[in-house]
Amino acid sequence: MPPHALAVLQASRPNFLILAPLCAGLGVALLLAQGGEPSGPLLVLVLVAALLGQAAVNWLNEYEDFRSGLDHLTRRTPFSGGSGTLPAMPEAARGVLVAALVALIAVVIIGAYFLWLRGWPLLVLGGLGVALVVGYTRWITRHPWLCLLAPGFGFGPVMVLGGLLALGGRVDGTALLVAGYAGCWVSALLLLNQFPDIDADRQVGRHHLPIARGWRAAAHWAQGLLLATPLLLLVGRLANLLPPAAALALLPLPALLWVVWQLPRRLADGRPLEPLLGVNVVALLASLALLGIGLSLG
Repeated sequence: MPPHALAVLQASRPNFLILAPLCAGLGVALLLAQGGEPSGPLLVLVLVAALLGQAAVNWLNEYEDFRSGLDHLTRRTPFSGGSGTLPAMPEAARGVLVAALVALIAVVIIGAYFLWLRGWPLLVLGGLGVALVVGYTRWITRHPWLCLLAPGFGFGPVMVLGGLLALGGRVDGTALLVAGYAGCWVSALLLLNQFPDIDADRQVGRHHLPIARGWRAAAHWAQGLLLATPLLLLVGRLANLLPPAAALALLPLPALLWVVWQLPRRLADGRPLEPLLGVNVVALLASLALLGIGLSLG
């Protein structure tokens, strides 16, 4: 693969691109739970749109962070600080921007087809999704509460409910609960990843929650979002909104509780957050996959 093409691929952060298909896959699982049968071609389009949407926001984030100088200030970890691609190969910046725009245009085209097929509800979710992709790095990261909620909204309601509606399903109590589950954990994931970059982000004008409220308050918000996820599953079971097999998603609960317990201690002691961030990512991906399986079986 040519070096520029490889750089563009690396800037998409391919190791993390599984998150979007897993969230869109929850929409597929919800459709199956409702007794629907997804069309093969439409299923492919939903998953491709989700994958391209995440890639587009990653590419734009890499490009904007390189242009702002943030990439030269951060201490890079496997989970935060960007991929490091553009500082190593600045000449690939234009290619990364072009890839982001092409991916976004493809998402809009796919979304327009589903809008024609399913109607106006997808216009609301799709429009908000595009706004999140375009505005996240440049504008949303300047507003603490928007920055906290935007990732969860994008991967929760937009991808989960959008995928469900695109495939011909309906939004019900179960769908709203599952979208909230994915959204809480993804917002917590992005919040956790902001802690290592507080000083660097402050220098380029970002104003997310750890900067605006301090690390203690931000840690409490992260803990609350993480603990909300098993509570949502328990409420779903008690209200008979989730099938018994959805309890599979609780298997990573010990890992989640370890992250919740360790977070304020590591921040207070100044210990590295990488082990905690890694466990959180693995637990999130495993839980989303297991919830999808549980819904399908149910």
